[in-house]
Amino acid sequence: MIIVTGATGKLGRRTVERLLERVPADRVGVSVRDPRKAQDLADRGVRVRRGSFDEPASLAHAFEGAEQLLLVSLDRVGEACVAGHRTAIDAAVRAGVGRILYTSQAGAAHESRFQACRDHARTEDLLRATGLPWTSLRNGFYAASALRFLESARHSGVIALPADAPVAWTGHDDLADATAAILADPGRFEGPTPPLTGPAALDFDAVAEIAARVTGRPFDRTVVPDDVFREQSLAHGLPAPVVDLMLSIFAAAREGEFTAVDPTLSELTGREPAAFATLLEHAWTPEPSR
Repeated sequence: MIIVTGATGKLGRRTVERLLERVPADRVGVSVRDPRKAQDLADRGVRVRRGSFDEPASLAHAFEGAEQLLLVSLDRVGEACVAGHRTAIDAAVRAGVGRILYTSQAGAAHESRFQACRDHARTEDLLRATGLPWTSLRNGFYAASALRFLESARHSGVIALPADAPVAWTGHDDLADATAAILADPGRFEGPTPPLTGPAALDFDAVAEIAARVTGRPFDRTVVPDDVFREQSLAHGLPAPVVDLMLSIFAAAREGEFTAVDPTLSELTGREPAAFATLLEHAWTPEPSR
């Protein structure tokens, strides 16, 4: 059986859907904090069990019988993140899981300027220490993050952000397809994968040009000094840890941590990954009225 954690989240849910196109539903299980949100999966024959990274006993039950476990990384940072992953990995070992896959990130490294990449590197160390077969999915930086940075610019036409450098922004759908393909072919990768990225690395100057083409109106890219960006963000009510995390993304980008573009994602899905212009157009196109 293949067990997927976080199966009601953006990446986990998409991965389960793609997996169900490849394997029978009775070979798929999900570990979720709220089983009610996965009732439709249960109705389709997927095994749904409650599992919380904060409750080891619940994970033992959720991981029971898993030949493979997809550990979707927690939406936390620092020790809280790594501790949760440690709990899940320990539970997987005790449950006799055959193989662990983990959603890491391209650029994962202990010396990264971005806290999340340091957390991924520490989690990969934990996986390595289990002695089990494991695969770390080095996912490209989610394009959804770039879209969040652009939200105010969508209305103002001004992309006012700190200095950056090219990033290989990558879509959730492509990553879900690739993850399902790897789960369906257990011997494909051991250890970290090559970077699983979109087709191009773009800085926000290039993003401004793409936004102008997509919308037919001009967008100006304005560089905001880090300290000014921090002050403005705090003044708008963002918590200091969130602001510092955002700034660390730009600092890591300037160090070239997210520039790698690799064909592996395309090879896994059998198609060219979605271009950023396509993802932007999809996100900014209003749903048709009924």
